[in-house]
Amino acid sequence: MTFPYKIIDLTHPLSPTIPTWDGSCGFEHHLQHDYQPSSTTSFRTHRVHMNEGIGTHIDAPAHCIPGGKTIDELNLNDLLAPCLVIDVSAKAHERYSVTVADIEVFEEKYGLIKPGSFIIVRTGWEKFWSEPEKYRGNLVYPCVSVDAAQFLLKRDIAGLGIDTLSPDRPDEGFPVHTTLLSAGKYIVENIANSANLPPVGFYSLALPIKIQGGTEAPVRLIAIGE
Repeated sequence: MTFPYKIIDLTHPLSPTIPTWDGSCGFEHHLQHDYQPSSTTSFRTHRVHMNEGIGTHIDAPAHCIPGGKTIDELNLNDLLAPCLVIDVSAKAHERYSVTVADIEVFEEKYGLIKPGSFIIVRTGWEKFWSEPEKYRGNLVYPCVSVDAAQFLLKRDIAGLGIDTLSPDRPDEGFPVHTTLLSAGKYIVENIANSANLPPVGFYSLALPIKIQGGTEAPVRLIAIGE
């Protein structure tokens, strides 16, 4: 059977060598039992140890908003959304912050952002994913300005994604997290393969591990379109 839609995987694989916030991955994937050919039934099993916010992952409002929704409380109707890609990779540098003007240029080409959309900011920083120290960059990387986040909030987006560790740089505080998560939106960080997406015309589906009371979770993020 041929599926009538194109599917693009926007998720980085998890491994002990991927870039992380503090530079120490912490992801462990240990073999517990291996195949035993002499047995009638034989399984291979592993034990996984990791932080919630690792790899391509989602931040729920509770990540920094007391009383906000946790991962298990996120509405699936928000996690399946029209997917728009704002590409600033041609001009982004380690200190670049996406501006309201960047969003307005996008809207001039493709129309106003509709409520309930998931916005992916493509900075091109993914090119350093296989070089963790460069990707982390001492926590200096392209991000999103608070003015741009507030502008997107006025458009009533469902969530914001980016191909860096965060839409905020720590030396500027975390205004984008606060702005969006306090409004009940979600954030997806470390997005992969956004270069394979057109600016409009696809839907995104973010499916996090459903951790009860979780504030972050690894997510399998895909885009679906014709």
